[in-house]
Amino acid sequence: MYSIGQVAKFLGVSRDTLKFYEEKELVKPEQNTENGYREYNHFDIYDITAINFYREMDIEIKKIQELKKGKSIEEIQSLLEEKEQAVLEEMEYKKQLLKKLQSVKTDCEKIKRFLGKYTVKVMKPLEIKGEIDHFTAYDEYATLKENTDSLKKAVTLTSLTRVISFNDEGILEDKFLIVRKVDDFDKKIEGAILAHPKCMYTVIEDGRWSTGGANIDHNVEASLRKVAIENGYELLGQVYINLLLTTYEDGLERVFFEMYAPIK
Repeated sequence: MYSIGQVAKFLGVSRDTLKFYEEKELVKPEQNTENGYREYNHFDIYDITAINFYREMDIEIKKIQELKKGKSIEEIQSLLEEKEQAVLEEMEYKKQLLKKLQSVKTDCEKIKRFLGKYTVKVMKPLEIKGEIDHFTAYDEYATLKENTDSLKKAVTLTSLTRVISFNDEGILEDKFLIVRKVDDFDKKIEGAILAHPKCMYTVIEDGRWSTGGANIDHNVEASLRKVAIENGYELLGQVYINLLLTTYEDGLERVFFEMYAPIK
């Protein structure tokens, strides 16, 4: 027989945890009639190790109580299969999140290198998964959720690319595309592919800290045209804008975007 202190020590759990298990009737050690202390036998230890396993699998206490009342091997197997699927989905999300973290680290370097400066770059392929006519078209946001591989909002929101179409007279259309980056060995592609071999590229800053909340679209358009003329580039009438990073200064947001403007 073992005392609560001994069991806590060699199983690596706290006394409070063992007392909690007792309160929930998950483990029922015998009580020594002479001194009133609880005494655990080897069957109690089997119980505790099983309970610890189920809790590590994030199975709620109520479910464990049901298991204690009696479940067939098949029922336990079914429960574990459900948890297995949940773990696989969480792993997939964590993979996406890690990939996004690494991408944002790269974006920080882009900001430092290209903010306010123009260069010529390839716009890598994107698969178009859907479209939102305008950011105020709230009824279309369901399309965003349905057409992204992301599992949570933190990743989903970065799947938007703003597309501005223009001519010599000004801006013609402003919409959002729901996109997914296409890798060399990517899964099956179902949507149209968006890519441009030659673009004017820059990083721009928006947000209330830098602009006071004013719309900067026309200033950016004028700057783009000016640089294109100076370098002899012919613009193709579209600009693609992706969110890179949002940070804050003096309580006001600073928002950084990368901009691709296809040229001949």
